[in-house]
Amino acid sequence: MPVMGVVPRSDDHEPAEPAELLVRNAKVYTGDPARPHARGVAIRDGQVVALGDDHALAGLVGPATRVVDALGRRVIPGLNDSHLHVIRGGLTYVLELRWDGVPSLRQALAMLREQAGRTPKGQWVRVVGGWTADQFAERRMPTVAELNEAAPDTPVFVLHLYQSALMNRAAVRAAGFTAATPDPPGGQIVRGRDGRPTGVLLAAPSALVLYSTLAKAPSLEPDEQRLSTRHFLRELNRFGLTSAIDAAGGFQNFPDNYRTVIELARAGDLTLRIAYHLFPQTGGQEIADLSRWIETVRPQDGDSWLRLNGAGENLTWAAADFENFAEPRPELAAGYEEEFEKAVRLLMENGWGFRLHATYDETIRRDLGVFERLAAEGLFPAGNRWLFDHAETVSDASLERIAALGGAVSVQNRMSFQGRVFADRYGTEAAARTPPVRRMLDQGLVVGAGTDATRVSSYNPWVALHWLVTGRTVGGFALCPPDDRLSRETALELYTRGGARLTGEEDVKGMLREGCFGDLAVLSEDYFAVPAGDIPHIESVLTVVGGRIVHAAAEYEGLEEEIDPLGPAWSPVARFGGYQATPRTGPTGARQADLLAEAVAESARHRQWRVTRGHAPEARTEVFDPCFVL
Repeated sequence: MPVMGVVPRSDDHEPAEPAELLVRNAKVYTGDPARPHARGVAIRDGQVVALGDDHALAGLVGPATRVVDALGRRVIPGLNDSHLHVIRGGLTYVLELRWDGVPSLRQALAMLREQAGRTPKGQWVRVVGGWTADQFAERRMPTVAELNEAAPDTPVFVLHLYQSALMNRAAVRAAGFTAATPDPPGGQIVRGRDGRPTGVLLAAPSALVLYSTLAKAPSLEPDEQRLSTRHFLRELNRFGLTSAIDAAGGFQNFPDNYRTVIELARAGDLTLRIAYHLFPQTGGQEIADLSRWIETVRPQDGDSWLRLNGAGENLTWAAADFENFAEPRPELAAGYEEEFEKAVRLLMENGWGFRLHATYDETIRRDLGVFERLAAEGLFPAGNRWLFDHAETVSDASLERIAALGGAVSVQNRMSFQGRVFADRYGTEAAARTPPVRRMLDQGLVVGAGTDATRVSSYNPWVALHWLVTGRTVGGFALCPPDDRLSRETALELYTRGGARLTGEEDVKGMLREGCFGDLAVLSEDYFAVPAGDIPHIESVLTVVGGRIVHAAAEYEGLEEEIDPLGPAWSPVARFGGYQATPRTGPTGARQADLLAEAVAESARHRQWRVTRGHAPEARTEVFDPCFVL
């Protein structure tokens, strides 16, 4: 792409090692404290070789150099989701009707109705996470009656967070639920007066009833899973994601469900760098699974595109707490620590890192007690990377203990979708510090940010960044006071270098610096300049991973690597796409009034927060109005 300002040299003066890709005329935020800004980036052999302005980079332009004019746009290091179920999500992406970003229930139901008419017999319409009732203008969920009306004959399964699922009559029949079907442990099949299932499933609080029911839907053939995964990775690239840490999860078996990404890595077809974890799937044989894996592979194995990062996010099923905030906190079984300690000891003695699903401080305290016993034997801290995931209600005392044991934390924006429900149960003061990201950073902990997509939050990282910066839910509900929010720079670091630290790649990933991976995103809007409310609307117009252009839009459309067309033809993604981008519009009069009311309430809560901590006097200052001074 010839661009004024940078002219390829003639063959007679060709530089010895020209760059393969050069992005110029940009507002580059490097993430490197030593050199935070530049005007251009040059990439060769998958790595950044130089940063600077046109004059500084001109010597790296040869006849084969692809020069891209950023047109003054903001460029950032590629984003890294530190907790994304990317492997599982890719296997079914093309089968899912995504309500992520849909602004109204009316539109969501219209999409469902149309998709039901397009879906062949034997297949299901499945809405699998990434949305919440609070995002809809109607501020409510659909009803089973509405699902039956929209799709009288096609099975419909609608998953809502880790809380519940709705099924129409056809789906209840397809799943085999009858009046005689027993409730699974930790779950509830809601029944009518006649004892028959109504189509509502509740996580009470275990989400296994939701996942086991979804698993009854038809799956794709291996070739279809490969194509589905490739398109899902492209969808993630659309938002500037270049790396992710896969958190494994229930019903994600190794090696069967990992085979697709392994084959894509072998073929050089991954467009996202993936560090994955291994999750024992069967209660009672977790130690046997971990022992077998330890004898087979090592966390250091792999390469920059696909690598093992350790075990988790569960090590033993008995130690997992479930986080349906609409239900009371679960009480974990007494004595789970004995088997849990065996698992942790096995991993630490063999140089394996791990991650742990732990929502509540009560769970975290019990786990830390196990770690501290092992620390007396020298196993903590021992250089192995380990972390807690989620940690919504972790206490300050527990954060100190995590830091002392060399641990880290990965936080997700589940409160973007569940914040109002959490506040209703635990109160606004508790919600204001859930999770306490600012305190984690003040403790000096390594913190990575992510989404927990695709079955809870949306995979759009800009929704998560909006939550970190504003402390608000997707519905605009204010959660935390200004002092607990993050600056845009700090939030972005959690989404770049933070994730890299959790995989031990901070020296080569998460920054734009000579020798680092050539991973970057050219943004549709300037993240550092747009109003905070517009952060969720940002996308990437050009995403580069290892010097490869893997996503291109706007003026750059057509520059990305080719990929086979999305299929099957009836795929919801083929008709509606993935995340539903909505135009930025000013608030209506009513919404504007709501925002003002929230601001007043937030101001009052913030003052009370400061009074409680001794930062402001208890008594209010008298109002002074000069108009009434004689």
